[in-house]
Amino acid sequence: MATRKEPAASASSPLDSPVKQIQIDGLVVLKMIKHYQEEGQGTEVVQGVLLGLVVEDRLEITNCFPFPQHTEDDVEFDEVQYQMEMMRSLRHVNIDHLHVGWYQSTFYGSFVSRALLDSQFSYQHAIEESVVLIYDPIKTAQGSLCLKAYRLTPKLMEICKEKDFSPEGLKKACVGFEHMFEEVPIVIKNSHLINVLMWHLQEKSTVADKHELLNLSSSNHLEKSLQLLMDRVDDANQDIVKYNTYCRNLSKQTQQKQQYLQRRQQENTQRQSRGEPALPEEDISKMFKPPQAPPRMDTLLIAGQINNYCQNIKEFTSQNLGKLFMAEGLQGHNS
Repeated sequence: MATRKEPAASASSPLDSPVKQIQIDGLVVLKMIKHYQEEGQGTEVVQGVLLGLVVEDRLEITNCFPFPQHTEDDVEFDEVQYQMEMMRSLRHVNIDHLHVGWYQSTFYGSFVSRALLDSQFSYQHAIEESVVLIYDPIKTAQGSLCLKAYRLTPKLMEICKEKDFSPEGLKKACVGFEHMFEEVPIVIKNSHLINVLMWHLQEKSTVADKHELLNLSSSNHLEKSLQLLMDRVDDANQDIVKYNTYCRNLSKQTQQKQQYLQRRQQENTQRQSRGEPALPEEDISKMFKPPQAPPRMDTLLIAGQINNYCQNIKEFTSQNLGKLFMAEGLQGHNS
């Protein structure tokens, strides 16, 4: 997983995001796509480092390099040292080498996880303007580039700094799954020579390739998305059961504590009526230890991933409905 070595002093999170827009060179996008095509297989995730610079409220990503594939047996591999050596080599050849974030691929939009949260917090805590780019190769293969940039919200950054993921802490901070990540708009920029080249390539493209955008055979994609959505709903249901069990145990313990205090008070009243001294006070917290509350951060991440699946399915089905109406119109026109 992507990691970032934090500096000795890190800047505090501002109220507003310091990055309002992201400008990416087309070469960076091609490098990410090539990285997945060479090393990504199925559900395997590929990751890499983003390099660039910050201009006012715009983050310009001008270069990137991938993380090499390694197994747990490669104990000698130091990921942080590898990043430092790569950036030092790029600086020697006068290429932008400033660390501005990282990227990773995703499988059917499955990227909202604790690993991504911890990695992005590490980056954003060390470098205030850091972003994570999520590349979806499956949606890209359907005909349109799917590349999105995310940052952690200031509220979530404060929660991660305090490491208070209890229900009371999240409720106090007013953090829900919709307040965890903020999407930053992306603009892909190419040089004039590349734009001319793309214009020539577009002229040479065949008509058959353009007709692939109207392909209606997309049931496999929708079926897989719904299957992943149902799996996440089951996970959310299990977390809800755990939280309900905690609430019942807490309510039962509170009731037992009140009953104990009432019996104690009655015994002291009877002892006073007999002229006997009252019973010594005892530490109730030691007698009735409250049950440990389950962490709610995983539940928020599951809810965020469910929301992401729903948005993808909604977008996908709306596009297919448009294709169906278009195909129906063309068929009626030809008949």
